[in-house]
Formats: sequence, C-alpha cells, structure tokens
Amino acid sequence: METKKEITLEDVARILQDGLLKMDAGFKEVRTDIKEIKTDVAELKTDVAGLKTDVAGLKTDVARIDATVNNIEANLNKKVDKVEHNTLDYRVEKLEEKFA
Repeated sequence: METKKEITLEDVARILQDGLLKMDAGFKEVRTDIKEIKTDVAELKTDVAGLKTDVAGLKTDVARIDATVNNIEANLNKKVDKVEHNTLDYRVEKLEEKFA
C-alpha cells in the first residue's frame, strides 16, 4: 500500500519556482524566435526592393529592345524598297539599251 507524502509549503514554492523558470526559458526562446523572424522579414523586404529595381531595369531593357526591333524592321522595309528600286532600275536600263 502506498503512503501519501505530505506536501509542504516549501515543496509548493519549489514546484512553482521550477515552473516559472521553465516558463521564463520558454519565453526567452519565443523572444529569440521573434527576433529571428524580424530579421528574416527585414531581409525579405530588402530582397523585394532589389527585385523591384531589377524588374524596372528589365522593363527598360525590353522597351529598348522593342525600339531596336522596330528600327530594324523599318530599315529592312527600306532595304526591300531599295532592292526593288535597283531591280527595276536595272530592268529599265536594259530596256533602254535594247530600244534606244
């Protein structure tokens, strides 16, 4: 048969103190975790700001590329017209030589 041990006020005080110490240690861990999360969030904000800058740069580059492509297309159209002109000019010269 088990005998029940009497709990004294000192026992209660020790149990309470142990519990409070464990809670304090837990709170310290939580505070550390919160500090780490704040640091991570600050780093993410910096990364996002950098990405925004990169995206803005890419938009500028794409606009420049688009302008260059349009310019190339315009120049190609001019070249095609010049080739057609030269071809027709050559044909006219040949006709003039033949009938002149």
